[in-house]
Amino acid sequence: MKDGDRQDYEFLTAHEIDYAARTGERLLDALVQLDEGLSGYKITRLGHSLQAATRAWRDGADTDWIACALLHDIGDIYAPYNHDEYAASILKPFVREQCTWVVEKHGDFQRLYYAHHLGGNRHARDRFASHAYFDDCDQFCERWDQSSFDPDFDTLPIEFFRPFVLEVFARKAYDPSVIRSGERVPLIDPETAKTRTGA
Repeated sequence: MKDGDRQDYEFLTAHEIDYAARTGERLLDALVQLDEGLSGYKITRLGHSLQAATRAWRDGADTDWIACALLHDIGDIYAPYNHDEYAASILKPFVREQCTWVVEKHGDFQRLYYAHHLGGNRHARDRFASHAYFDDCDQFCERWDQSSFDPDFDTLPIEFFRPFVLEVFARKAYDPSVIRSGERVPLIDPETAKTRTGA
C-alpha cells in the first residue's frame, strides 16, 4: 500500500463507494442463505427473520427497527458464537445507536428463555440492567425474537422488506442525524400499526 499515490487511492475510493452502495442488495442475498442454515427448529432461520420483521412492521415499528428485526440473526451463517455482535457491526453505521445496541446484546437477552434448560445462566442480561436501552432489548426479544418460531404465522415475504433494507443501507455511514446517540424511539407505534394492519 505504501507504493500507492493519490491517483491510485482516488481510483480505489471511487470503486469502494460504488461497491458500498450495493451493500443492501448483498445483505438481502445473504439473508436467503439463512434458509439453508441451522436445523432443528420448526421454521428456517430465514423464516424466523422474516417473521420477526413482520411482527415489527405490524407493531408500527419504524424503518430502523424493521431492518434490525430482519437482519438481527444474519450472523448465524458466519459467526454462530457471536452472531449478535456480527449483525450489530453490519448495522452500526446506518441505524440508531439504540437499535445497534439491542441487536448486539439480544443474544444475552434471549438466554432468559432457554439457558436454564441447559444449565446456563438465563440472567446474563442482568449486567445491563442499568443501561438506557435495556427495556428496548427486553421488548425486542419478547415481542419479535423469541416469539418468531411459529410455522403457522402469516409471514410477509422477503421482497416486502427490500425497500426498508435498501433505504437503511443507502444512508451516509455514521451520519449523526441517523445515529442519534442516546435517543430512544419506541418499538411500537399503535397508530401506525392500526394503519398498516387495518385493525
